[in-house]
Amino acid sequence: MKGFSLGGKKDTMALDLLLTMVNFIPLKARVRFFETMGQFLYQLDGRHRRIARRNLDLAFGPKQPDEISKIICLVFRHLGRVLAEFTYAPQLNAQNIHRYVLLEGEENFRRAHQKGKGVLFLTAHFGNWEWMALAFPLLFGLPCHIIVRPLDSPFLNGFVERLRTATGNKIVPKEKSAGRILRLLKEGGTVGVLLDQNVAWQEGVFVRFFGELACTNIGLALLALKSGAPVIPAFNIRQADGRYRIILGPEVSLIRTGDKDLDVAKNTEFFTQIIERYAREYPDHWFWLHQRWKTRPWQAKRLRTV
Repeated sequence: MKGFSLGGKKDTMALDLLLTMVNFIPLKARVRFFETMGQFLYQLDGRHRRIARRNLDLAFGPKQPDEISKIICLVFRHLGRVLAEFTYAPQLNAQNIHRYVLLEGEENFRRAHQKGKGVLFLTAHFGNWEWMALAFPLLFGLPCHIIVRPLDSPFLNGFVERLRTATGNKIVPKEKSAGRILRLLKEGGTVGVLLDQNVAWQEGVFVRFFGELACTNIGLALLALKSGAPVIPAFNIRQADGRYRIILGPEVSLIRTGDKDLDVAKNTEFFTQIIERYAREYPDHWFWLHQRWKTRPWQAKRLRTV
């Protein structure tokens, strides 16, 4: 609708009403329903099935077709679960969060935060990344600033932002965000960066991901090198009882050779290797439906010479 904007009182009330209605459905029933819908979508969505298959073939080499199909189906099912749980965000609070997540590595974050330079979380579209972010302010009493690209639909973007900020987190629009993020870090803030998506060659460097060159955003490396903020890997793994085990790893030791371009490339590659370790061990947890290897080195070379 032309001229439609989100953020007014009526829009806020509409979102609150929608979320209240959704949350009348018990979480377990909603999860079962959306997992089933994920399996159903797996049968219908041939395009993303093909993308996932190409990605898995690149990452793991030739596998039995049945094995690949099983992983892809599990990914669709997992994403259905993530959607069902994400809409539960307004129900999460400090009293019930431990029913849904387990925390491992708290001391790694505490130690990094005490340095007073802010903290950069290295993470990916892995497990239930939305719930992991939502859990952070409830576990630590501090907001996490999440870098995102706003969705094209104003209403949908408002709906998603409402969920992402339900427990106290803050949204940072990706475009021209470097200055704001550096200020946040200088003030001791915490910033989450998802580093597992393809970018245009102008925005990234090509690093190895599952042995294949993948164009990867250099923003996290630049921010870490410039600010001195510690980089903490943050990932979550679904447990047999349905909870997620959030793992905050030890601070990543940055590579500093004095050559800025080399340091950016080497640290970006190191960050990507951390993501790969989790995706390799838990392939059904990662977002294989994304065209991670879309930008190719030969494209970048040709465009640079035009």
